Amino acid sequence: MVSTASLLVTALIWVADPYEGLWGLAESAALLVVLAVVTRHVRTGPAVLALVITGAAVSVMPLRAGDSAIYATFCLIQALGAACAIGVGVALRTMAGNRQRALDSVRSEQRAEFARDLHDFIAHHVTGIVVQAQGARFIAEQDPQRVMLALEQIEQAGTETMASMRRMVGVLRDPESKPDAPLAPVAGVPELAPLAEQFTAAGGPPARLHLEGDPYGLPVEVSTSAYRVVMEALTNVRQHAPQANAVDVWVRRATDQLLIRVANDGPAPRPSLDRPGYGLVGLTERVRAAGGQIVSGPGVDGGWVVDAVFPL
Repeated sequence: MVSTASLLVTALIWVADPYEGLWGLAESAALLVVLAVVTRHVRTGPAVLALVITGAAVSVMPLRAGDSAIYATFCLIQALGAACAIGVGVALRTMAGNRQRALDSVRSEQRAEFARDLHDFIAHHVTGIVVQAQGARFIAEQDPQRVMLALEQIEQAGTETMASMRRMVGVLRDPESKPDAPLAPVAGVPELAPLAEQFTAAGGPPARLHLEGDPYGLPVEVSTSAYRVVMEALTNVRQHAPQANAVDVWVRRATDQLLIRVANDGPAPRPSLDRPGYGLVGLTERVRAAGGQIVSGPGVDGGWVVDAVFPL
């Protein structure tokens, strides 16, 4: 930029040589542009030094032609122009900083979202793998054929876990890279039936889905959040209430809201002091982000109940 300004000033001086004083205006304009550019792009320390020196030079430039009152007035005008140029540079710098901070904030929110997704999917599948492996160990001597079925289910759960991790890693990589897999899972209410079937097939208590209303056409954030509520609730049943006889999942679509309830008849989970509830924290954040509410606690007839409601 400085080199370009120097070339332009040199050319203008040659062109404007017959017109006395025009070369000074061209030189001043070029230096004002340099002031604005330095303020906008250069790091703070070097920029301050350059601005002080260049601003002073621009301000006293008219004194080269004389020291009368008129030239002193031109000095004030030049100083005002330098201040305006610096102000423009500061404004542009501030706008760029605000854009960058907004972008960083969005990226931070996306990474937190991906972390919640990663927990939901990995915890669900890995818990199933552990439960199936434990079951296979106990039935190995009694029914070897059932062991083969358990191993197939473990393999399927492991494959799904790897796919979920690959999608998440693909999103968290360099934004300019192009991962082959889709950026993120988009399972919603229509996929609850396969989820319940997989939960039951993996050795958990029978999961019964009660669906009222059309599961399609829901807002994406509501549908995906409802799916995660059910997934996390089933994962907690597998971890904390494996002896439950059944798990009931109710999904009711009303005119202005979507109601979710997951209830089991097992014992209430005991609080853990050495394991932070990342899943519950992330789930609560997700539900609130979609405008909904979620509560959980012991059921009236025993067991544990998770209720969530989303506005439509």
